[in-house]
Amino acid sequence: MRTVGVEEELLLVDPDSGDPKALAAAVLARAAQDDPGQDVFEKELFGQMLEFATHPQSDMAALGDEIVRCRKEAARHAGQIGCGVAALATSPLPVSPELSVNDRYRWLAERYGVPTWDQLVCGCHVHVSVESDEEGIAVLDRIRPWLPVLRAVSANSPFWQGRDTGYASYRSRVWNRWPSAGPTEPFGSAERYHRRVSAMVDTGVILDDGMVYFDARLSARYPTVEVRVADVCLAAENAVLIATLVRALVETAARDWRAGRPADDPGVSLLRLGDWQAARFGLEGDLLDPVTLRPRPAPRVLESLLEHTRDALADSGDADRAARSVEELLRTGNGAREQRGLLERTGSLRDVVAECVRRTQG
Repeated sequence: MRTVGVEEELLLVDPDSGDPKALAAAVLARAAQDDPGQDVFEKELFGQMLEFATHPQSDMAALGDEIVRCRKEAARHAGQIGCGVAALATSPLPVSPELSVNDRYRWLAERYGVPTWDQLVCGCHVHVSVESDEEGIAVLDRIRPWLPVLRAVSANSPFWQGRDTGYASYRSRVWNRWPSAGPTEPFGSAERYHRRVSAMVDTGVILDDGMVYFDARLSARYPTVEVRVADVCLAAENAVLIATLVRALVETAARDWRAGRPADDPGVSLLRLGDWQAARFGLEGDLLDPVTLRPRPAPRVLESLLEHTRDALADSGDADRAARSVEELLRTGNGAREQRGLLERTGSLRDVVAECVRRTQG
C-alpha cells in the first residue's frame, strides 16, 4: 500500500476583523513552547501563513484524523496569541503581505519583484510514495491530463483583495506567475528529468531544485511524487478526497507503466487550457475531458476519474468512500462555491472569513 502525506498551508487572521495577521513567528514559538521538538508546523513565505505536514499514512481515515488534529493544534497555538487560522487559499479581504525573515525569501523578493508579493496563497501538496525515481517519472508522465480535475475539486480561492475574481481558483493564476510553475512535457526517464532540473538551475533564473514548481514533481526530500495543484481545501474531508484520488492516480499510472502502456502526450499548450478552464469554473461548468480534451460537464469528468482509477481505489479499500465523497462534493460544492454562498447570505467578506475560521477549527 502506497503511503500518502499532506502538506497544508493555512491563513492566519484576526478572529474579529478577519484581516490576515503576520504572526507566524509567534505561533511557531508558542508551538515549540507547548511541544518541544515538534516537527509538524513550519513558517512560509509570508508571516500571515502557517504550514503543517502530516506523517505518511497508508489508511485514509487515519490521514483524515491527522489533518483534523493538525488544524485544531494550529488553531490552539494561534488562539493563545489572539489569532485564528483559516483554510482559505487566498485572503478574501485586502492584505499587505509581510515577508518572513529568511535569506531564501529575501532572494525571491529581490529576484522576482512584484509577483513575489502576490504569493500570499495557500495550497495543499500531496506526497505519494514511489519505489524509484524511474517509477516516479513514469507516474508524472501519465497523470498530467488529470491534474486540472484535482484543481477543480479543490478550488477554494474566489476572492482577491476584497473582490470576486470570477475564478474558482484564483490562487492558481497567481501561483503560475513563478517562472517554473505549471504543467510539463513528458520526461520519459528519470535521467532526462534530473538533467532538465539541473539545466533549469544552471540558468540562474531559479535558485535551486526546490524552486522547480511543476504541477507535479519528484520530491527533493522524500521518495515520493509530489502533486502541487490543489488549493488548500476549506473542508478537511475534501483534502482527504484529493489525497485519495492522487494515490489512486499514482497507482494506476504505475500499473500502466509496468504493463507497457505508453503515456499520452496532449501537449503543454492544451494542458494549460485545461488548467485554466478548471481554475475559472471549478465544478460549476465544463472541464476539459482528460482523454478527449473537449468540454464536458464536471460531474461526468469526475465519474471518468473514478472509472479510470477504479481498480486502484478498490485494491486500497477506498472505492466506496471516494464515490460517497464525490457525490457529497457535487451536492455541497467546493470551497469556492461555499465562500460565495456565505457572501450571498451574509453580505460581508468579514463574515465569510469568520465562518471559514470556525469550519477550519472544527
